[in-house]
Amino acid sequence: MIYRFTLISDEVDDFVREIQIDPEATFYDFHEAIVKSVGYTNDQMTSFFICDDDWEKEKEITLEEMDDNPEMDSWVMKDTTISELIEDEKQKLLYVFDYMTERCFFIELSEIITGKEMKGAKCTKKEGDAPKQTIDFEEMAANSGSLDLDENFYGDQDFDLEEFDQEGFDMGGGEGGAASFEEEKF
Repeated sequence: MIYRFTLISDEVDDFVREIQIDPEATFYDFHEAIVKSVGYTNDQMTSFFICDDDWEKEKEITLEEMDDNPEMDSWVMKDTTISELIEDEKQKLLYVFDYMTERCFFIELSEIITGKEMKGAKCTKKEGDAPKQTIDFEEMAANSGSLDLDENFYGDQDFDLEEFDQEGFDMGGGEGGAASFEEEKF
């Protein structure tokens, strides 16, 4: 049996990768196939998430052991075979490749090929360029055009800019009148 996964990105419209893999391979084998297919370095923290039909995260498979609580189920890529957590076509997964900004690939088990065998994994379709592996926050803000600081940013839709002076301090006077900080003697 062979699993054929399709990977897409919400950052690059024409990006597609298909990876065929032995279901008895580990998530680490799958991780290595993804990294190789997109040309990323293998030095970043990554995780797979098993998702429901609405892409809501259900189970996390981590690159390294993250939780030492024996009462919590935890899965590590090198110790978990794909067939252990995935058995149905159309199963959805996320592969988070940039932990700081939660950037990821959307993955779906597009086909279970019966009657064939393979060892390991291979990329069988490669279209478009992968998004950059990491992106810093300044670059992310520049790409989105702004940080979306609208009137709801402060959590108050009745926010009135005239209530604040140029430095953003309240000029309402409060106790002791409208004395500025320069006038106070320490």
